[in-house]
Amino acid sequence: MGVRKRQMAEKIKAEKKQIAFAKLNNCPTSPRKMRIVADLIRGVQVEKALAILKFNSKEASGRLEKLLLSAIANWQAKNEDADIEGADLFVKEIRVDSGTMLKRLRPAPQGRAHRIRKRSNHVTLVLESNNNIES
Repeated sequence: MGVRKRQMAEKIKAEKKQIAFAKLNNCPTSPRKMRIVADLIRGVQVEKALAILKFNSKEASGRLEKLLLSAIANWQAKNEDADIEGADLFVKEIRVDSGTMLKRLRPAPQGRAHRIRKRSNHVTLVLESNNNIES
């Protein structure tokens, strides 16, 4: 590996050290319902986002709360020497993409059948530290 390529790889690795993410694949909730809850926590501090998800009555909020806790644990694994309070973590990015669709048939009048699409989604949640932006 060349010197310039190694330096660039080390630079990218150092930038990625501050960013932690978690993914939730094939969640059996429609993406439209999940995006409603995801929009509530986009760009919010981690402590406030956990409070929002804990007291939200939608089913998707429970799944996103678990995902956020996983992302926090991933950040702690990458930054063992840092503490969460000093890091000032926030939800940098949360993306809800559609996943696989189960297609089922439902009987309809006059011998016909209607297709029922049971949707699922993939959620990607990225955390970042505010200290990284200031320095």
